[in-house]
This record gives sequence, structure tokens and C-alpha cells, in this order.
Amino acid sequence: MTSHETSRPRQSGLTWPLIGGLASMALLWPLTALAGIGAGAPRALAIVGVTAAVWIGVVGFGRVARPVLTLTLTGLAFGVLTLLLSLVFAGVDGAGPRGAAWTALPALAMDAFWGCLAGLIALGVQRARGNAR
Repeated sequence: MTSHETSRPRQSGLTWPLIGGLASMALLWPLTALAGIGAGAPRALAIVGVTAAVWIGVVGFGRVARPVLTLTLTGLAFGVLTLLLSLVFAGVDGAGPRGAAWTALPALAMDAFWGCLAGLIALGVQRARGNAR
């Protein structure tokens, strides 16, 4: 592989381990609650900010093919993991299955939307760096 080939995004499809790894940042919610780190809006904004920065940084500065689809699926997986975690950690820091079941689909759609938005920003970073196809 030449140095020219290494500067372009990967030519293959999706990288599922990457999607799963980035989605695992959903663990920050219960971990910070269990550790007693922050509360309320400041904690939520910090977690959202760190998650967005990591997603955009990893995908934008990496040679990740299809950044928008990758981060959209990451957002969806993040949402699924968050729903599962809310069942496991019921009652920890107000999390749990107490919410209405109908909120699951809108929550998943919102997580996928935020992943898509992060993917568009990551694509912009790739293009600015000359790495986009």
C-alpha cells in the first residue's frame, strides 16, 4: 500500500466494530450517575459534548468510509444501548423504564438524527482535510 492510498478513506463498507465502539459512549450516562459525577443539565451537556467531539473527531480525522451512514447507525445503536441501559439501571439517577413506551421510537429517531448531523460534520472535516471521496 502506498502513502497515497493510506491518505484516502477506506474503500470498503461499514466498520461495525467502530460503530459499536462509538455507540458504547452511551455507557457514560450510567457510569457518571453511579460515580456521582455531576447532575442535571450540566452533566447531560458535558456527556453530549464529549460524545459529539469523539464521534466527529474519530470519523472526521480517520479514514472512515461513508461517515454520514456510519454515524447515523452509531446514533441508532447509541439509542438502543441507552434504552437497554435504562432498563438495567432503573432508578439510578432517575433513569429507568418509568417513561411511556411510545417514547422509544421518537428517542431512537432523535439519536439517529444527531448521529446523521455528526456524520455531516465529520464529512465536512474529511473534505477539508482532503480525505473524502
